Amino acid sequence: MAMMLVLWLVSLAIRNASIVDIFWGAGFAAIAIITFTLADGYHNRKLLITSLAVIWGSRLAAHIGWRNHGRGEDFRYQAMRRRIGPRFGLLSLFIVFGLQGVLIWLISLPLQVAQISSEPASLTWLDFCGALSWVVGFTFESIGDLQLSKFKADPGNKGKVMDRGLWAYTRHPNYFGDALLWWGFFLIASATPGGWWTVISPLMMTTLLMKVSGVALLEKTLVKTRPEYREYTQRTSAFLPMPPKR
Repeated sequence: MAMMLVLWLVSLAIRNASIVDIFWGAGFAAIAIITFTLADGYHNRKLLITSLAVIWGSRLAAHIGWRNHGRGEDFRYQAMRRRIGPRFGLLSLFIVFGLQGVLIWLISLPLQVAQISSEPASLTWLDFCGALSWVVGFTFESIGDLQLSKFKADPGNKGKVMDRGLWAYTRHPNYFGDALLWWGFFLIASATPGGWWTVISPLMMTTLLMKVSGVALLEKTLVKTRPEYREYTQRTSAFLPMPPKR
């Protein structure tokens, strides 16, 4: 919350609430590092989950920062400014930065719980399954983002629908990958006594990606702005990778 307060003050100075999106991944990495420093759990498990969190969070923050550079404030926050008016600056502390701070804290529970217990004092099959799930998810997310960035960088693709590479099997390989790696974090936390209750984390992340800020919000816009997108939705899975339909 302290980090979000500082971030909010910066957003007021530069009049751009979009910086909260860049901090999203970095916030999880910061919590993992802080927990690693303070917790007394099994060292190798602490090192495993913190390393995975830092790699993921750093890549995501760098990707969003590079993508948003020079583009001004995101249209979602601009719409909120118009709707709320002069009070947006103050209210954004609660409805933007405070809300995301709470979400980061809740979703990061596996990153914290996995580092608290000293038992079991060895990596288990759940740790390895979690790491494998993270690798697959990270691969989908990072390659999906890279393929989409290259597609958008080609002026000849303006207004067209990205349906190549991983995007031929799922309309949102980056969101699918993001959800999958959080299930990986949960599996690692589940290796510790009582860690199963952190299932709230991947459930929340998956719901956010599919129903709130990810798939649902993006597709509402794409259907309106790209005529080919509706046909793309009929032959391509929305989330889980599947062979494209004829």
